Amino acid sequence: MSEYQDGPDHRHRRPPGVDDKTVEALGSLSKALETTERARGHLYSFHQLTGGADLELDRTVRLLREAGHARWADEVEREILGRNVIPGHWTFQIVEAYDDTYYRPFQELERGVVDALAQGRGHLYEAEMKEARRTAAHPDHTARPPATED
Repeated sequence: MSEYQDGPDHRHRRPPGVDDKTVEALGSLSKALETTERARGHLYSFHQLTGGADLELDRTVRLLREAGHARWADEVEREILGRNVIPGHWTFQIVEAYDDTYYRPFQELERGVVDALAQGRGHLYEAEMKEARRTAAHPDHTARPPATED
């Protein structure tokens, strides 16, 4: 036997009694959560980009003043610098509200469903897809890394 184990590790084997539709549903739920993770990342990008732009306005205001355009510097400072991005909110507040209202509840629900329906074993759909697509005895198509515990 090679140093690689054949077949998925215990955490990625379908528990007894879990049917194909349940595995498919869990895969769909996982995909939806992964998409939400990406959306959250974009929200953090929005937060950081907006914050960076706001900080750059300090430089803008200074340069406008140095160039003799005090009226425009005052207007940028008054109208844009530190402005709410939506009424009453800076971007950090949007991120916090998203996390509290949507992201964390979604994470908790997904974990609860996987625990209840698949004994806490995640990514069953993907693990079974990997098994179906592996080429037997190919060194780059092993089920898992060498020397993993089952």
